[in-house]
Amino acid sequence: MKINGNEIRPGAVIEHNNSLWVAVKTQAVKPGKGPAYNQVELKNLINGSKLNERFRSSETVEKVRLEQKDFQFLYPQDDMLVFMDTDTYEQMELQREFVGERAAFLQDGMKVVVEMHEGRPIGISLPDQVTLAVTEADPVVKGQTAASSYKPAILENGVRVMVPPFVSSGERIIVDTNELVYIRRAD
Repeated sequence: MKINGNEIRPGAVIEHNNSLWVAVKTQAVKPGKGPAYNQVELKNLINGSKLNERFRSSETVEKVRLEQKDFQFLYPQDDMLVFMDTDTYEQMELQREFVGERAAFLQDGMKVVVEMHEGRPIGISLPDQVTLAVTEADPVVKGQTAASSYKPAILENGVRVMVPPFVSSGERIIVDTNELVYIRRAD
């Protein structure tokens, strides 16, 4: 589907210079002299490189539709992560680095959405929040009543997050997988 250069928005995936790019930031610019253009910061979906590009409203680019498929995380195997398509039950292996630092939040049976382009995985999205147990937390220091007195805690998956002073070792908490921050205690 062709769109004009001034219609590119953050999150849009376009085909440019024979590669797939996702728009990270866009800014409409109207200079005093000359035609208006859209300044777009692009990130390559294949190799992760970045590019700043100007698109005039008269230029057209190919907007790419990504197929979103539901997968279930099965297990880690060496530096690979094994997922199962919930419709066809076919298994797919992805590199651990493809998922990145959020791979630590994957749990057995967790539902994830994999974005595909022509049968090739391009991106993966995990649930926004996961519940994990705190394995290590510093003890509360009496008299430390500052408003922002967060303390470090280690979760069962080895990730370190800052938690409020009342959270102790053994408790289950809910963590944001995108920002890697404490949200609240689990019920």
